[in-house]
Amino acid sequence: MKNAVNCGMIILLCMFSLFFVQPGLSYVLAFLCALILCSADLFLEEDRTYAAGCLVFFAAAVFIPTIRYFYPAVCYGLFRRKLYIPAAIAIVLYLILNLLYRQPETLLICLDLFGFAVCFLLASISRKCNSLQDTLRRTMDDSTERDLLLTEKNRTLMEKQDYEIYTATLKERNRIAREIHDNVGHLLSRSILLAGAAKTVNRNEALSPTLDSLDQTLNAAMDNIRTSVHDLRDEAVNLDEAVRSLIDDFTFCPVIYCYDAGKAIPREVKYSFISITKEALSNIMRHSNASKASVTIREHPALYQLCIEDNGTEVRKSSGNGEGPGDGAGTGNTVLPGSSGGMGLANMKERTDKLHGTIHISAESGFRILVTIPKRRPDYETDIDR
Repeated sequence: MKNAVNCGMIILLCMFSLFFVQPGLSYVLAFLCALILCSADLFLEEDRTYAAGCLVFFAAAVFIPTIRYFYPAVCYGLFRRKLYIPAAIAIVLYLILNLLYRQPETLLICLDLFGFAVCFLLASISRKCNSLQDTLRRTMDDSTERDLLLTEKNRTLMEKQDYEIYTATLKERNRIAREIHDNVGHLLSRSILLAGAAKTVNRNEALSPTLDSLDQTLNAAMDNIRTSVHDLRDEAVNLDEAVRSLIDDFTFCPVIYCYDAGKAIPREVKYSFISITKEALSNIMRHSNASKASVTIREHPALYQLCIEDNGTEVRKSSGNGEGPGDGAGTGNTVLPGSSGGMGLANMKERTDKLHGTIHISAESGFRILVTIPKRRPDYETDIDR
């Protein structure tokens, strides 16, 4: 746009020649040719083609003298493209033609020479502006890219920090649970034994109510301690690490593992998924000829999902375990939901039903177990609720 404005200004400057010459058909033709070349400068990328067109325009002034009045307009594109040789040819040819035609208007010659100078100045300013715009654009792009990288890095650091805090919290819960169990629990157990012994050897009826109350109090305290330790250890279970540990210990075939869930998962769901995964991997190893398997845990807005599948196509019966070939993943048989399988599938279904979930078992092109547990049922709570 800026180059178009500059070209228009130079053409207007060239048209001041109307004050010194009588316009005619040749003048209009010269104006149109100059306008075409100025337009070509805005859209034509090839420098040689543009320079060749300019030289033809300059040479045509030998036959149409009025063309020389529009030399400055055409030279603007040459100066802008740094084609100084064709521009110099135009200036020299302009002076020669003025001497050849003995042009008496010295003011017109000065006006055209001023036009050449203005073209050179505008072209230099235009190049600098374009260079500054390119630099600014690159700087803005680099700044945007750095901002995106820093944002991504900050997000990664925040996630890592949250994970480290979560891991430290779990370790601290385990430590507190161990301390309570090893120290306070043992002291309470000893006190309960001593209270029981005191009740046994007591012969004073006046002390019996006191000893009974002491025994009840100590037992109630022991129950509370056991409940607290149990809750601390339950909350300290990391579903991702637990399942990953099971997969690391599974060497029968390669397992693809995908975990896409949060950390605040209800403990009943965590224990169910761990138990189902353990049972399914065990059945793959005992009953299947699978060469690969996959375990996927996902959290959706309204439910949790566990999917375990393999490519097993045959059944290997095991001995001495009391379970048939339909007892788990990887059997390659036609066990369907609701059919009678072994204790493994029954336990999976029982755990799922307890959480008001559904389990779907498929034996097409391998074996697949899909467990779906809805969120926030009244009979279990999340870690956040606590």
